[in-house]
Amino acid sequence: MKIKTIVLMIAVAALLVAPTVSAQDTVSSASRVVDADSLMTAASEDGSWILIVHQDLAVDEEIVLEGEFKNGDVLDRKLALYTSNEDHSVNERFTLEAPSITVKSPNTRFKAGTFVGDVYVESENFKLSTGLTIEGNVYFENEAAKETFTIAGGATVTGDLVNNW
Repeated sequence: MKIKTIVLMIAVAALLVAPTVSAQDTVSSASRVVDADSLMTAASEDGSWILIVHQDLAVDEEIVLEGEFKNGDVLDRKLALYTSNEDHSVNERFTLEAPSITVKSPNTRFKAGTFVGDVYVESENFKLSTGLTIEGNVYFENEAAKETFTIAGGATVTGDLVNNW
């Protein structure tokens, strides 16, 4: 009986001194986007670290990517407009169309496919990769956003890169 009491006391003490999990420590799962509602939910600060779009999709309202998310232990947010195989090679690309998308989540990357609309970048370390095309302008809302922006892997912007500060 004494051993059970001691074990119970240790378990309670461990719960009392265990660190709490903050929103910044949250690791979320992937979110498959199938329509405008699921897109807006996934893009919100309560959404997920990766938004997976496996079809062409057009929405009538501005998309806002906000919140801080982790992919494992790394701060990361990704818009994936493609399907891939087990080797993570891009198989099929898709188009997402909206009046605009605002990037407020740090370390956001857009990968493969096409985004039709303007992009407003407020956060640092925004990246375009793997043949992604933006058919529109990219507006940088501050100098840090522009200085940490990268474009690689055949990604393109058909419009202008604009300093908006």
